[in-house]
Amino acid sequence: MLENWDCILFDADDTLFHFDAYAGLQRLFAGYDVQFTDQDYIDYQSVNKPLWVDYQNGAISALQLQTRRFNGWSEKLSISPEILNSGFLSAMAEICTPLEGAVSLMNLLHGKVKMGIITNGFTALQQTRLERTGFRDYFDILVISEQVGVPKPDAQIFDHALSLLGNPPRDRVMMVGDTPESDILGGMNAGIKTCWLDHGTRPLPAHITPDWQIKRLSELEIILKA
Repeated sequence: MLENWDCILFDADDTLFHFDAYAGLQRLFAGYDVQFTDQDYIDYQSVNKPLWVDYQNGAISALQLQTRRFNGWSEKLSISPEILNSGFLSAMAEICTPLEGAVSLMNLLHGKVKMGIITNGFTALQQTRLERTGFRDYFDILVISEQVGVPKPDAQIFDHALSLLGNPPRDRVMMVGDTPESDILGGMNAGIKTCWLDHGTRPLPAHITPDWQIKRLSELEIILKA
């Protein structure tokens, strides 16, 4: 029942919002008369994914992640990686749409529990998307790792978020996210309840145990109403 919860925290990418990086990259490079192919995307992710792991482990900064992933294209096009990254974030904001069930869930929770977003995504994209989707007024807090200085799964970013929300009892807080290694492990590290949105694209590591596992946000509505 909703009465059992003081606060629901959400990840952003692929939890509340569709995150179609391929479409965003195609949009970015079309502006430079480059047809971005399937193989280009595979090559991009071979660089990007390890950088995200390094970022979540605290080995590199948000700025280093954002620039290094475009170093190869920067050399090819003679355009700075900072400009390419900025264009990519703008493209992702322009194509953003809420995930199926997100609007209904927001309407269910609004005014009944406090809501927050904790994201390892980047400032320029998060704020614009909240504006464009009309989600801004639903959330009491927006906590962005780039601004806080530590990413999920570090418990410090959850501690910071909960302090902004008045430090509710942790057994009355739930973290909802699609990435086990950051969202669910982070919630576990912070001592709060967790709900994994399983898109069927990644396995659940043996050491990570969510309290709930769902395939779509409509299932979370059922859990919260029960």
